[in-house]
Amino acid sequence: MLTSDGVALYLKVSGKGTPCIFVHGGPGAWSRSFEAMGGDVLEKQLTMYYYDQRGSGRSASSPDNDYSLNRMVEDIEDIRSLTGSDQVYLVAHSFGGVLASEYAARYGDHVKGLILLNATLSINYSLRAQIAFVNQLLGSHVTVENEDSVLPSFLAAMRLLGEKHLRYKMLSDNKATVHLLDSIDRSMPRNYSFARRALEMPEYAADFTKETAGVHVPVLVITGTKDHNIGPDHYKLFRFLKQTVKVIEGGHVLYYERNRQFAETVFGFVADAPDRNIDLLEAAANDQ
Repeated sequence: MLTSDGVALYLKVSGKGTPCIFVHGGPGAWSRSFEAMGGDVLEKQLTMYYYDQRGSGRSASSPDNDYSLNRMVEDIEDIRSLTGSDQVYLVAHSFGGVLASEYAARYGDHVKGLILLNATLSINYSLRAQIAFVNQLLGSHVTVENEDSVLPSFLAAMRLLGEKHLRYKMLSDNKATVHLLDSIDRSMPRNYSFARRALEMPEYAADFTKETAGVHVPVLVITGTKDHNIGPDHYKLFRFLKQTVKVIEGGHVLYYERNRQFAETVFGFVADAPDRNIDLLEAAANDQ
């Protein structure tokens, strides 16, 4: 598909039911690993829209290097418009939480429900959580002197973890899971333009948990007890007004390692979702 500013995005549509846009993480990853490792189970009840963000995966780069949060949100709106549905679900994994929650804040009338799966709303919080986990695991003493040193300290911690061949621990206790994920990620050439720019863009370093109290859509938070990539307690900072939390035993790849529980949780949320068209009509009538 072409975005409203002319960038070609990879998009695959599959399934049945209400449209649901999957917003992948990274920054700069892609949607294929989620789809291939069990995320497609959602197609039983939802029409899934798998897209790769601009400058990511199988999508084209922005010719003017526009990877701003505003533009990434507009890309989601372009996909929502393409569905032909006034309201859609969003499933966001990892860094995708930043993009999806910002979309819900701006375009809440078009969101039937927001599903945050192992999602971060603060990159710096999650980088600090990863550093703390490395220190705990290795007995190391990587410190963060100030906000400007979070990324260099994180990279130092990852080097230590790599030297011990334990980087898989950030995603799962099961090395085979991460091996499968890596094999999918290496299966074809990918675009890394967004990945190379995102962590250098100050707007993505903001703490978006502070905006959650202003989001009025129904929200399902699915979090893992051992998700050291995000921080197992990160969800406790969320203040969505209509929030349901499901804590599942596991790490950052719950959609694969706890696939049945993941699917049942999402389908339960979808089944309980109110008719937001009626809610919006009633709200409009009350405003008159």
